[in-house]
Amino acid sequence: MSHAPHLTALPSSGLKGVVRAPGDKSMSHRAMILGGMARGVTEVESLLEGDDVLATARAVEAFGATVERLGEGRWRVIGRGELASPAEVIDCGNAGTGARLLMGAAAGYDLTATFDGDASLRKRPMGRVTDHLERMSARFDWSGAKGLLPATLKGGRLSAIDHVQTVASAQVKSAILLAGLNAEGVTSVTEPEKSRDHTERMLRAFGAEVDVEEAADGWVIMLRGGQPLTGTSVAVPGDPSSAAFPLAAGLIVPGSEVTVEGVMLNPLRTGLFDTWREMGGDLTISNRRTSGGEEVGDITARHSALKGVVVPQARAASMIDEYPILAATAAFAEGETVMRGVGEMRVKESDRIRLMVDGLRACGVAVEEEPEGFIVAGGAVPGGAMVHTAHDHRIAMSHQVLGLAAQAAVTVDEPEMIATSFPGFVEMMRGLGGDIS
Repeated sequence: MSHAPHLTALPSSGLKGVVRAPGDKSMSHRAMILGGMARGVTEVESLLEGDDVLATARAVEAFGATVERLGEGRWRVIGRGELASPAEVIDCGNAGTGARLLMGAAAGYDLTATFDGDASLRKRPMGRVTDHLERMSARFDWSGAKGLLPATLKGGRLSAIDHVQTVASAQVKSAILLAGLNAEGVTSVTEPEKSRDHTERMLRAFGAEVDVEEAADGWVIMLRGGQPLTGTSVAVPGDPSSAAFPLAAGLIVPGSEVTVEGVMLNPLRTGLFDTWREMGGDLTISNRRTSGGEEVGDITARHSALKGVVVPQARAASMIDEYPILAATAAFAEGETVMRGVGEMRVKESDRIRLMVDGLRACGVAVEEEPEGFIVAGGAVPGGAMVHTAHDHRIAMSHQVLGLAAQAAVTVDEPEMIATSFPGFVEMMRGLGGDIS
């Protein structure tokens, strides 16, 4: 990944090729953390070697596991069946998922650990996880403002809780379940709307019993405390959030046909693909198969005449990270694309609603901002702008894809942050024929 201060995408045409999606970021974090908690050897294939996941790998090692890189995407974690107090501060970098899940995992053990991160992570709310861990009897000391890193955890002697989600959040659910593994009693999380279920699936792969029942108020996930985890093999499927970028380019750049192989097709992660089809996008899926306990397939996107749609609010949990690239494609659609119920975007690596609104407007796109969403009025995209990314990898990649189909070049600042989730993004897009420099 280039460390140039700026990255510029120029108008391109006829993107062609077959590429493979990077390993799924969510599953990569979970594979390393559960491998560290488990007893025995965990072998991981196709791990995403982005900055965020590598920070989690270093954290797992600091908590007492042995972590080895065997080759590209191939890692081995040897766990002792418990986590121990680390000798140094756990630096989570820019990884919100890593920080919140590690806090949940560590809370169940008799240890003390201080968590910190970069300037961006220090601004992101941790109380949405730590408040519930404190209900389970974990203790947190805050160096500065309550709910913001750095924070010191004192774990152990947890009691199970029954938690009802008010916002669909896989991170909150996962942190509570990971803590519940070492809590007394049965921990339950009730979800009015389903969030991604990678933690439940992977816990079962490591030998834990996790029950999911449908109830009047949603879905109830239950986990009995005191269950040991056993090391296993994890094959990480391709990340649909990363596959979205080359596929989006295939849809909006004239004359393009792009195939991304090995993309996870978990129905709780494919909301973007459903939305693109509703917009008239030519997306086909072939070679469906199973990898790492998840259905995967090869997705082909061809240049399409898109139409604006109203995105169902219930779909937000399945595609919350994909709204920036959806907004970029909506800029080329005929009519308005309405995205509401996505206030969660404001507490990601940045305020993604505000940054997408600002970036699209700078490129000549009409956008209406709302507290919990935004409306993009599509058509021709003039481009020709410098876009501020606030160190957010998805904002940067979304505007680079936009620039490939705009009438004039689009430049983003701070492109080095793309490496947090997609280290080979620029090289992949160039390989398909995209003019990025």
